[in-house]
Amino acid sequence: MAFQDFDLISERRKNERQQKIKRRITIAVVSTIVLVLVVAVAVCAVVYKDRFYTNSSQANNAPSTPHPAAKAPPVSPTEKAVKTICASTDYKQTCEDTLFKAVKANASALHPKDLLKASMTAIVGGIDVAINAGSSIHFDDPKNKQAFDVCMTLLGDAKEELNSSISGINENTSNVPDLNNWLSAVMSYQQTCIDGFPDGEIKASLEKALTSAKELTSNSLAMVSLSQVTSFLGANNIKRRLLQKESSKPSLDEEGLPRWMNQESRRILKTNTTLQTPNITVAKDGSGNFTTINAALAAIPAVYDGRYVIYVKEGVYDESVVVTKKMVNLTIYGDGSQKSIITGDKNFIDGVPTFLTATFSALGDGFIAQSIGFRNTAGPEKHQAVALRVQSDRAIFVNCRMEGYQDTLYAQTHRQYYRSCYITGTVDFIFGDAAAIFQNCMIYVRKPMDNQQNIVTAQGRVDKRETTGIVLHSCRILADDTLEPVKGQFKSYLGRPWKEYSRTIIMETEIGDFVHPDGYMPWMGDFALNTLYYAEYNNKGPGAQTTARVKWPGYKGLIKRDEALKYTVGPFIQGESWLNVANVPVRFGLFA
Repeated sequence: MAFQDFDLISERRKNERQQKIKRRITIAVVSTIVLVLVVAVAVCAVVYKDRFYTNSSQANNAPSTPHPAAKAPPVSPTEKAVKTICASTDYKQTCEDTLFKAVKANASALHPKDLLKASMTAIVGGIDVAINAGSSIHFDDPKNKQAFDVCMTLLGDAKEELNSSISGINENTSNVPDLNNWLSAVMSYQQTCIDGFPDGEIKASLEKALTSAKELTSNSLAMVSLSQVTSFLGANNIKRRLLQKESSKPSLDEEGLPRWMNQESRRILKTNTTLQTPNITVAKDGSGNFTTINAALAAIPAVYDGRYVIYVKEGVYDESVVVTKKMVNLTIYGDGSQKSIITGDKNFIDGVPTFLTATFSALGDGFIAQSIGFRNTAGPEKHQAVALRVQSDRAIFVNCRMEGYQDTLYAQTHRQYYRSCYITGTVDFIFGDAAAIFQNCMIYVRKPMDNQQNIVTAQGRVDKRETTGIVLHSCRILADDTLEPVKGQFKSYLGRPWKEYSRTIIMETEIGDFVHPDGYMPWMGDFALNTLYYAEYNNKGPGAQTTARVKWPGYKGLIKRDEALKYTVGPFIQGESWLNVANVPVRFGLFA
């Protein structure tokens, strides 16, 4: 029995050991399975979290670190087109916001030319914002009310010229120089609107309201220069004309017109056939059709095919004259600049805004004046007093006389050509933001008031892309009889920067000894000294020495011939398209 019990115990212990081993194996297997499941769940959780946050950040436009395996979404053609055309602008966000909105409204507007039109259309909207802002202003000060009226006129001109430019693009009659010219004028109109107000709340309010329109105008000027746009607009063969023989007339077709011209330029040029067959004669002695110039202007037909010519007989005509924008292709000529004279004395000191002081204002495109005088007799003590204001595009003045003191000639906007004219004044007496060339002109500086300095030019370019500037080419800058005896008592300068990107070029010109060796003076402090463009080329006379000229970053000093050529009649104001006119002598290149 004892041995039997021992055997049973041994068998039982053996069975227990086997069961224990089985339990351990089972536990190990189960533990392994559980561990695998935990790892799998963890991996799934990480993947899910990564995807969740990636999608969430994309949905909320928030920057995120992409998963290594993820690919960047493709750039749409719309986004690429807008970003490409906006890349060269100074106000990229304004540009992109405007064009994305335009494309959203018209999905087919992806052509560079269509995007330019969209930008220009937006300028009109921006100007409307300013007009609407002004309509709610109450004016207690008469000066602010006058400034507001001028401002609304200028903004109206800006809208009209913008709409005309956009129509020209639609009809494929616009080209790069024309668009640059019109957009530069639009920029100038906006700035002139603001400048007319005295400093204060109203001025600040309108300036803020015009911010978007000014940014859009600057952007549009940038777009016009893009190769993607110029290839569709046509650049009028600027490079070819710059390199052609300087003294020659441009290549002409069977009609005697430049071959590269567009149809609109041809139409205007064909009307410039004669200056001397008048439609109407004005004579103070009653021997003509009218005794005043204003009466003659009022008689111009609303619709007239060709150039309308008014002859003004010898006499002094004391009247304020405005050639309106509707009076296009008008010629006024007289018996001589010291015989047929238009005179006035409106001035700033007597409460008239500078813009409205002009004795004669030319607004209609294609205006020509010959052998006639323009005077403002207010005197130096009356400060700003304009004799002639020119807003006309393709304006021509030949053998004319502009007499005044401060602000004699306001070359306001667009392309202008002055030949063999006599211009007198004291302070800033040739000023404005036109692309104006003065060729073979006599520029006489008068004696100013005792506390004044003489400045010949004050150019007003407000954006670096504006194609504007004052060019004095083969002129004479001398002291007149009132200044000559006392020239040592007054400082006289060639120019100062009215606006940030002021541009003035003086070339092949005689400069008298009364001009200060500095040549130029600041407007105020260091304003515009880095951004202006002042240059000289091949001048002569005792005042032409440049060794002691100002050291401003913007003063270019003596420029080379190739640079000077850019500011001749052909490249700078596209003169071949409108200066091939009877009785208008013109030099398309340099004289030497």
